[in-house]
Amino acid sequence: MFLWETIAFGPIRSRRLGDSLGINLLPTSKKLCSFDCLYCECGWTLETTIDPACFYPVAVINEAIEQKLQKCHKENIHIDSITFSGNGEPTLHPNFSQIIDNLLKLRDKYYPNSMITVLSNATMTGNSEIREALLKIENPILKLDAVTEELYQLLNKPTMPISINEIIDWLTLFQGKFIMQTLLFKGTTNNISFDNSNATHISQWLTVVKKLKPTKVMLYSLDRATPAQQLEKIPFQQLEEIAEKVRELGIKTDIY
Repeated sequence: MFLWETIAFGPIRSRRLGDSLGINLLPTSKKLCSFDCLYCECGWTLETTIDPACFYPVAVINEAIEQKLQKCHKENIHIDSITFSGNGEPTLHPNFSQIIDNLLKLRDKYYPNSMITVLSNATMTGNSEIREALLKIENPILKLDAVTEELYQLLNKPTMPISINEIIDWLTLFQGKFIMQTLLFKGTTNNISFDNSNATHISQWLTVVKKLKPTKVMLYSLDRATPAQQLEKIPFQQLEEIAEKVRELGIKTDIY
């Protein structure tokens, strides 16, 4: 599978974010995440014990980001979004909120018209400091692939003792000031068949979407190689039909 080898990379063309300058807060040699999703392009989560010493220091991260922004600015390279993604879950970094504050200053200096985006699985949003940091940026994009515990455990396989109901409760604390991302797919894992796009789950998911009232919902399906086999992409037309149900709730919805 794929790992980013630097702290700052790109910009690359993103189907959701335009010209996106990537920020990787995780080690370049391995994936660190609080999920072990069936579809992750970084592969399986092989380490479930997270040592704070394995993360880059704040000063190193800040310098790498500023050097990249300086270079892009000097070369007149367009950036729509400065995006935290990388080799796992970015909010696991013990100094995540400080990194966000530093980036806000650098963004305003070099690319004041660019958005700051964090792609997160929302497992750290119970931490008020993480939540406040996410509320400072334009695009906190938070994952919600499943709304039942059984399906959540099957698809996202959390490596920490966090339930889906806890995550949903934490998302309510954003008071709608976040973007929800949901990947819809089907397949078989450990001889168990699943489909988070079926009518039963979508009905349950819509109830949660209505409760959370995010500013936008991003729906998408498989697009890259996955560590698990026997996974199937959801057709565009089916995504569009589900998106229309969300739009009927008065919530902007895009499909990719």
